[in-house]
Amino acid sequence: MASEWELKRQICDIGRRMYDRGFVAANDGNISCRLGGGRYLCTPTGVSKGFLKPEQIAVVDDQGKQIAGSLPRTSEVLMHLEVYHAIAEINAVCHAHPPHATAFAVAGSPPPSCILPEVEISLGPVPLARYDTPGTKSLAETLLPHLRNKANTIMLANHGAVAFDESLEAAYFHLETLDMYCRILLLSKEAGGVRRLPEAKVRELMEIKKDMGIEDPRLDGGQLCTLAGSDDFLRGFSTRAIPQHTADADGHGRGQGIADMPSQQGESQPLPQRPEQGKVYPAVVAGRELPGVDGLGSSSETVRRRAAEDELERLVQVITDQIVAMTGNGQG
Repeated sequence: MASEWELKRQICDIGRRMYDRGFVAANDGNISCRLGGGRYLCTPTGVSKGFLKPEQIAVVDDQGKQIAGSLPRTSEVLMHLEVYHAIAEINAVCHAHPPHATAFAVAGSPPPSCILPEVEISLGPVPLARYDTPGTKSLAETLLPHLRNKANTIMLANHGAVAFDESLEAAYFHLETLDMYCRILLLSKEAGGVRRLPEAKVRELMEIKKDMGIEDPRLDGGQLCTLAGSDDFLRGFSTRAIPQHTADADGHGRGQGIADMPSQQGESQPLPQRPEQGKVYPAVVAGRELPGVDGLGSSSETVRRRAAEDELERLVQVITDQIVAMTGNGQG
């Protein structure tokens, strides 16, 4: 067991790494570790995690009352204590706002599972705890259902993420893994889609995890790759074909792709009614109407180009039909 001073030094090191990676800004985030004997080290409030000093680290008791330290302890120590009380093996807790992971938390969408093998082994399913006011016991209590379900990393709605493990570095690494995973998901979606691992291969990963002694709710017969809410991110980005866009009442195309449904890929995007049909949808970019661009109902150069291409294709088809008709009547 490391000395109290060494643990304080480790907290400062983790705080600096969190700050350097952009997981916290200004005085955000908090870190703690178990000392034993009902005592815990935790970061002070109002101090940047990138510039912590060992002598600034506070000591609190089992109820969160500060018993040592020159600066007031973090207001969110109650959240940390909830973790320690629930899982005896946990010795460290790290809370931060890693931007890519926090983006998922703000969107209310837990990251989907069964995509990267490293994430399946080290994190497993990452749940989303409901929002509550930071620093309150109510926020701490939002973690309880997920702690009981053996999560080691939890996203906090509209807030950030909290991770915990047997050591400070292991807890911090969970935050690194989570943010990199969320970044990869966002980039993959922009690149064209997110593909899940085959279920049989995920089961192989679960066996590896079991042999390593790492807990996972799916090892107890939980759902393998489908968790409540986690598929929202994948909707419309399946490896299978999806339905084509349709136009809303305002004339703008809206994606309605659902995995496993028939595809209309290749069909032109429906266009709004033409001016001669009695209704015009203005082109809108960044919320502002573009003058002199009537009837396209487009907010992008791409759709304007498609409209022109579709018009040309229709014209070519009309001319071709007329030539065929004339040839068939002996007029060629």
